[in-house]
Amino acid sequence: MLPLLVAVMVQVRVSAPKVVLQHVEIIDGTGAPPRADQSITIEGGKITAIGATAQPEPRTDGATVLDLTGYAVMPGIVGMHDHLSYGDFSSNRADSGVSRPSLFRTMAYTAPRLYLANGVTTARTVGSVDTYEELRLKHAVDSGSVPGPHLDVTGPFLSGADIPGFRMIGLTGPEDARETVAFWADHGVTSFKAYQGITRDELRAVVQEAHKRGLKVTGHLCSVTYDEAIEAGIDNLEHGFQVNTSLDPDKKPDQCSKARGDSTLMRMTPDSPEAKRLIASLVQHHVTITSTLPNLANSIEPQRTLNPAVLDAMAPKVRDEYLDWRNRNGAGRSARVPLLQHDVALQRAFVAAGGLLISGPDPVGFGGNLPGFGDQRQIELLVSAAGFTPAEAIKIATLNGATYLGRQDHIGSIAVGKNADLVVIKGDPVARISDIENVEIVFKDGIGYDTKKLLESVTGLYGNY
Repeated sequence: MLPLLVAVMVQVRVSAPKVVLQHVEIIDGTGAPPRADQSITIEGGKITAIGATAQPEPRTDGATVLDLTGYAVMPGIVGMHDHLSYGDFSSNRADSGVSRPSLFRTMAYTAPRLYLANGVTTARTVGSVDTYEELRLKHAVDSGSVPGPHLDVTGPFLSGADIPGFRMIGLTGPEDARETVAFWADHGVTSFKAYQGITRDELRAVVQEAHKRGLKVTGHLCSVTYDEAIEAGIDNLEHGFQVNTSLDPDKKPDQCSKARGDSTLMRMTPDSPEAKRLIASLVQHHVTITSTLPNLANSIEPQRTLNPAVLDAMAPKVRDEYLDWRNRNGAGRSARVPLLQHDVALQRAFVAAGGLLISGPDPVGFGGNLPGFGDQRQIELLVSAAGFTPAEAIKIATLNGATYLGRQDHIGSIAVGKNADLVVIKGDPVARISDIENVEIVFKDGIGYDTKKLLESVTGLYGNY
């Protein structure tokens, strides 16, 4: 690993050739029960030893020893639906809608710090609004000049001719799709995202070109159904089962339906023939599903109390717009409750059938969903809304994401030989999943970043840059 610049070292609490974390509870990311009173040894950015904490003896190896009695350690979060962009959804409309087209800007300063501060050590960006900027940011993080998680940079949103935003690519056909994928792959992009207006032929071309280069394709779909995406060879589908349009009454080939998946989701229960057939097909074709619960949950419960640190990170304009949205939306939108219930029930059935479920919050600022904080909220919702155990939810947010990326031998769980990407949490998130918000130190490649300092560095800035 390259040496960190002085500006980054300001955010560091622990940096030593050898570090020992003593008296910790280990939540290892595999779904196994936690292990109490353990020690983890870190050397050269790797985990070199794990075991029960021994009786104290004088040390002669010069190690930095942290007594972390009362703390838990889990793997760094592998955020699989993360963004570096903020969406300006400002609106004064009485119907609580948002202005269109919404404008997105890359938060190159605040977003990486927010992710790292809250325990995200690897993030897939899942659609970039400025791909060059994200690639440069990845290089800056890797070179040690900017604090942030390891980045898996997804190329620009690949939509059809009917582009929903100014900063997305409107493909003109399969050949354009192939050329676009080839161009961005040559420039260092490591994954691709098909978006709502893409056609079936364009999606096939995207998948074929990406697979030829050993890269994967995910999709936030609408014009293409889940069945059609499976047939095209897609690797991953975003937003759980929320955006499958196969049963929407007005669905036409290569066009979004008016309901954008709501009708299909309401008709699909885990025991329905349609759901059983779809889940079996997803598992058979090794298609991964990404759970993204915070935005739907926030729309149901807009007046949920936010962690004060979330409000502190917002720029004044962003905070005012969030509070205005919150107040105008009253006590909630009960009509959307069944959508959440059906989505999480299908996610559980998918996992029970052997499917790989990964997770991320889709944080672009809407509804108070911010980078890092949203990743914690996503894990909490996997427990409170979806019914997974805390250990299962942590596995979904760590090892499962690493497995999808093909990096399970390096990240995603706590084991000797793996990267020292670790989150130090005050409390016990297996006993109280809300403790996952109590992050104090985040180790990435063996360097321990100070959460408080990282958050202080972005106070009042998210939404500006």
